[in-house]
Amino acid sequence: MTDLSTTYAGLSLKSPVIVSSSGLTSSVDRIRKIALAGAGAVVMKSLFEEQIMFEVANLSSDSNYPEAEDYVRTYARENSLDNYLSVIKGAKEAVDIPVISSINCVSGAEWIDFAHKIEGAGADALELNIYFLPIHKDKDPREYERVYLDLVSKVKEHTSLPVIVKLGSEFSNITWMVNQLYLRGVAAVVLFNRFYAPDINTDEMSFGSSEVLSSPADLRNSLRWIGIVSSQVGQIDLAASTGVHSGMAVIKQILAGATAVQVCSVLYRNGIEYLRDIITEMKKWMEKNKYENTGVFRGKMNYGNLKDPSVYERAQFMKYFSQMH
Repeated sequence: MTDLSTTYAGLSLKSPVIVSSSGLTSSVDRIRKIALAGAGAVVMKSLFEEQIMFEVANLSSDSNYPEAEDYVRTYARENSLDNYLSVIKGAKEAVDIPVISSINCVSGAEWIDFAHKIEGAGADALELNIYFLPIHKDKDPREYERVYLDLVSKVKEHTSLPVIVKLGSEFSNITWMVNQLYLRGVAAVVLFNRFYAPDINTDEMSFGSSEVLSSPADLRNSLRWIGIVSSQVGQIDLAASTGVHSGMAVIKQILAGATAVQVCSVLYRNGIEYLRDIITEMKKWMEKNKYENTGVFRGKMNYGNLKDPSVYERAQFMKYFSQMH
């Protein structure tokens, strides 16, 4: 009998399939459906720093009494946090899978204290979504990396929860960054975050969003880096994210070295119940290949276990195009 259970960030999961932070995980009812469909864990919809600060600014600007602004700011922050904490508590009562809270950070100010309150609400782990767009021509890239590492260190001081960091792919050395996070006590890293990308409407001369949902083709970037990083920083758990649209995509990421895999876009397209199809496909492949559990084949195809690891390093299509007629 196939066993899909795994351990991720110190948490026991009945399957390696995690539903990532999104509108799908914004309510207790949806989280309950996700658990029933077979997910190993759920990452709650992010508590967005930018959103709360925007609400605070709007409330403050409506006040005609400057002395009341501090109270208004505090109320807006605490009200948003209280609503978030109530969903954590409700989810923990409703499901028997790990509930991972998520904070989307752009600074390291007041958010550090929120980690302690999230722990008190019963969350099983804390996932940090940190992103700073590196756009300043005079800013050393190391300064951006330092912000990530300093924020993680400060959060670790305020919570005993396992801390997970969801990274973007815009680093000069991803493997170095993951190792630095490991050295600071991070329990797991998710590769990669999917960020908002702008698009231009050429008829209206306006900006909008490019495609929000991922496609199966997006698997390739995270697959490469899961394979490379898992062979060099083996002490930390890795979760793959973006482009995971089938059970075979999950299998591929585990073969590359992932401990867990996050899914989202495919559930928006096919519904939460599609989790059952993903898990069924995984079990069929494991039975066919006589693998009793995921640990047996995890990392079997990572960078360190291949006779020719250069397959992970190739970045140019030229040799392939030159062979085409």
